[in-house]
Amino acid sequence: MELPILPTSVIGSYPKPRWLLRAYSLYKLGKLPEEDFREAVKDASVAVLREHERAGVDIPWDGEMGRSEMTEHFTAKISGFKFYGPVRVWGNAYFNKASVVSKLEYREPLVLDEFRWVKENTTREIIKVPITGPYTIAEWSFNEYYSSKEELAFELANILNREFRLLEKEGASFIQIDEPAMLNHPDEVPIAVEAINRAVKGVRVKFGLHVCYSNYYLLADYFDDLNVSQFALEFANRNFRDMEYLKKLTHQELGFGVVDVHNPRVESPEEVAKAIRKVFTYIEPERLYVNPDCGLKLLDRRIAYQKLVNMVKGVEIVRKELAREGKESIPFRGSV
Repeated sequence: MELPILPTSVIGSYPKPRWLLRAYSLYKLGKLPEEDFREAVKDASVAVLREHERAGVDIPWDGEMGRSEMTEHFTAKISGFKFYGPVRVWGNAYFNKASVVSKLEYREPLVLDEFRWVKENTTREIIKVPITGPYTIAEWSFNEYYSSKEELAFELANILNREFRLLEKEGASFIQIDEPAMLNHPDEVPIAVEAINRAVKGVRVKFGLHVCYSNYYLLADYFDDLNVSQFALEFANRNFRDMEYLKKLTHQELGFGVVDVHNPRVESPEEVAKAIRKVFTYIEPERLYVNPDCGLKLLDRRIAYQKLVNMVKGVEIVRKELAREGKESIPFRGSV
């Protein structure tokens, strides 16, 4: 399977339509039947897919329309977790932090239905399925059962491995593991690495790893220890400074973040193109994908969409330059 050189993608989340947010509120209050809520989620999923496709994104997703939060969505579907109530993260932002109260067990598919729906409703050949990784779920949960975070993370890895095998069987070709917490405790990074490797073991699909807002020099020490073929990292928020650690990428692809998801200012296509040319100092075009820094859900929907439009336009500027060198497409690389 071939892709245009510098394939464009999204990281995961996207702003929910206002009408879907109202549906979430009504559903939680018991004022909206589940059947109506599920239909609203599916409608929003298709709407976001069309926005991504209209923006020109090569590898889309539905913006996680059916997910309320990146860990709660998964812990609610795994037996052994219990919710005591919302926990404040920062400011007025809260999330339902789950607690492990008994042995974790795979109860139902975690994202399989999402994947099936997106696959049926996209015009693109390839989609990327984002899933929160085992270490981050362990780190962002209370542990009242397992003897250590390591034991908990490895149990979650086994559960995710089962889901990955189902996705592979269903035809998924690209899975992104989100691990924003994996570098929080430098002494625990080997635990996170082992948990990720256990989660992907025996699954023959393309795996990417997304890590944001962290010490990438620390992550770079483990590039070759992780059994993934792509690292999706943030760069726009760092003003594209200090990228020397990329020299440690020996064969893996880079998902290059060119859109700052915490800044409402829309980057121009020329800014995006300039950033891409800069990263060519460290990695050849054939191993480069282009994406936002992280999920776009905190932005106004119109701004998020325009950022994607300009991201693609910036990529097209550089594609024209590469075409003069005879570089126009790349093969879709599968598993490691």
